[in-house]
Amino acid sequence: MNRSALLVLADGRFPAGGHAHSGGAEAAVKAGRLHDAAGLEAFCRGRLHTTGLTAAALAAAAALGADPYALDEAADARTPSPALRAAARRLGRQMMRAARAAWPGPELDRLAAAFPRGAHQPVVLGTAARAAGLGAEDAAACVAYETVSGPATAVVRLLGLDPFHATAVLARLAPDLDEVAHRAAERAAVAAVEGLDALPAASAPLLDLTAEQHAAWPVRLFAS
Repeated sequence: MNRSALLVLADGRFPAGGHAHSGGAEAAVKAGRLHDAAGLEAFCRGRLHTTGLTAAALAAAAALGADPYALDEAADARTPSPALRAAARRLGRQMMRAARAAWPGPELDRLAAAFPRGAHQPVVLGTAARAAGLGAEDAAACVAYETVSGPATAVVRLLGLDPFHATAVLARLAPDLDEVAHRAAERAAVAAVEGLDALPAASAPLLDLTAEQHAAWPVRLFAS
């Protein structure tokens, strides 16, 4: 495994735009469903095992070399919220810029040319992982980690939560992260044989609903 490349791709300072997104945490805080470290842990665990698993499997499939056009369509079909589809493409566009600077190559160039307005972020991340010499489970692990690290970072700002407590939440979720990355890579391997319908389609309807509400707020701290 190319551990150094994995660290670069998973680093929160990798300029892929994730810092501007809360992963639904801002809406959950405003609704009163998330107000402390215990709530953050429950929110992240739920997000990880639903939309996180789905996104991780898409990234793993991209890392295995699946057709990016079909993967992008699969991502669209698994993202009911128009606001979240738009956010995923914005993040994909930003991820593409960073990835092409870090690991320039023909696969990323072709993907960028095919989706000038941005492919779904997990598809771009998986393609970037492939360009960096990483495997399917590496790509899935990156997505799984960002699924929970984004909300954790956002809640520190939204609630003034002690960052040590937020970090402790991430540490307690480590076994779940490993499990989701492994499951995602397994399903991607099955999809390589049986077709993309074999990829997970787990969803979190409340995140879809609140994403639409959040997108209509006149003032908000995060883009999603």
